[in-house]
Amino acid sequence: MAIIINLDVIMAKRKIGTTELSEKIGITPANLSILKNNKAKAIRFSTLDALCKALDCQPADILAYDEEKV
Repeated sequence: MAIIINLDVIMAKRKIGTTELSEKIGITPANLSILKNNKAKAIRFSTLDALCKALDCQPADILAYDEEKV
């Protein structure tokens, strides 16, 4: 898939763990791990909104497009 999820990078920059972030945004650590490990097939806008609020970032900080990964 050409969409890359850079959640692990942002989490490392913000020094926040999976458990803490999952509690802040209201999803399970397992679902957050799926996003973090770039295994997700979709993401809800409400989840993206919560991530951006919790991590003080923009959607483009989390999501990237890499044409070569198509």
